[in-house]
Amino acid sequence: MRKLNTFVRTLLAASLSLPAATALAGAQVEEALAANVQNSLHRSVSDYPAPNLVFANDVEGGAWLAEMSSRLASKISDWPTRRDFLISVQYESTRAGLDPQLVLGLIQHESNFRKYAVSGAGARGYMQVMPFWMRQIGNEGHDLFTLRTNLRYGCTILRHYLDMEKGDL
Repeated sequence: MRKLNTFVRTLLAASLSLPAATALAGAQVEEALAANVQNSLHRSVSDYPAPNLVFANDVEGGAWLAEMSSRLASKISDWPTRRDFLISVQYESTRAGLDPQLVLGLIQHESNFRKYAVSGAGARGYMQVMPFWMRQIGNEGHDLFTLRTNLRYGCTILRHYLDMEKGDL
């Protein structure tokens, strides 16, 4: 999984001010999953409670939202859309045990914050999720261009790969 290590290092080096010309997708291919892994991942993408900021207190959450909002204003100009996006990213990344900054870096690298980005390999949405994942762990009727669906799948898949690599970025 050296490609994963290289990819994550690239993400961490990216900053929000760098433009991304096209949507990217790695050489991700569908692979067989053990039944218990498939079941666990399926449960992770099946539950959609309402997102909310997950911080120790409202002040901390508000400060994070204000800071991230100012950084993303040039990418997502509409405040309500940007607010919903950031709350969903923070909620889904925290739910999956991921740093929201890592997820934001991945989104910048993969789609440059474009909801309808499609890579040459067919990956879709903010986190560039390959459609085969819907069959593997979810529901083929899910729409990968829906914010919550894309983030739920993307964070679940990233968590899966990090667990496979024992957290080694």
